Amino acid sequence: MAVKKLRPITPGQRHRIAPDFSDITTNKPERSLVVTLKKSGGRNNQGRMTTRYKGGGHKRKLRLIDFKRQKVDIPATVKTIEYDPNRSAFISLVEYQDGEKAYIISPSGLKVGQQVISGASVAPEVGNCLPLSAIPLGTIVHNIELTPGKGGQMARGAGAYAQLLAREGKYVTVKLPSGEMRMILSTCVATIGSVSNTDHMNVSYGKAGRKRWLGRRPRTRGVAMNPVDHPMGGGEGRASGGHPRSRNGVIAKGYKTRRPKKYSNRLIISRKKKK
Repeated sequence: MAVKKLRPITPGQRHRIAPDFSDITTNKPERSLVVTLKKSGGRNNQGRMTTRYKGGGHKRKLRLIDFKRQKVDIPATVKTIEYDPNRSAFISLVEYQDGEKAYIISPSGLKVGQQVISGASVAPEVGNCLPLSAIPLGTIVHNIELTPGKGGQMARGAGAYAQLLAREGKYVTVKLPSGEMRMILSTCVATIGSVSNTDHMNVSYGKAGRKRWLGRRPRTRGVAMNPVDHPMGGGEGRASGGHPRSRNGVIAKGYKTRRPKKYSNRLIISRKKKK
């Protein structure tokens, strides 16, 4: 998918870079796979705001995505490629030979009419889902499981992918989109290919109102607040605010928040590279 630069006939369009949605084949979702999505507006069960800068936005319906791909050795035909308002990636509606329909994360290059299949003995082609033990080394994958049977949890955003690097014992080594290298059980499954909508990172909204349509309210900078409201607030004139930190005082740049005794530390070979 590409992006398009609009003619600046309004101030909001002057800086907007929009997706062209040339890969989208329909604008009506499958009704049997859609449920109502209730919004909280950042309020808890007492009606009090617990998360700031949330609220408003267009009404959405939640598409039920099959992250597990557990219908083994049953071919499915891609019926549509659709936009999903709840994620950056596109989704594909597939229909299995037994008549069941499901949504999957759409890989880059997947076309309507193409067949996808899950299983340990299937070919490692785009859209197919295989155990990591059956995928050739060097292959690009996405929607990777961390726990067998739980469903894909990693590399699900637009343009994301991971690469299989090595296989040793019951683990495989995978390089994640962040640059982190970690070991994953070879019985976990992953889908071949990279995630669709690779140009999502190049989109520019062009105006503040478009953020409001997404349910994001204006964010107040900490340095613009008073000391009672934020650790970076106060000061005479335009003070810089000191060390960058959150409203609760947690340092924002370089401070490690990962638990030092987390169970998965032993599986991480090298952490992501610092910018």
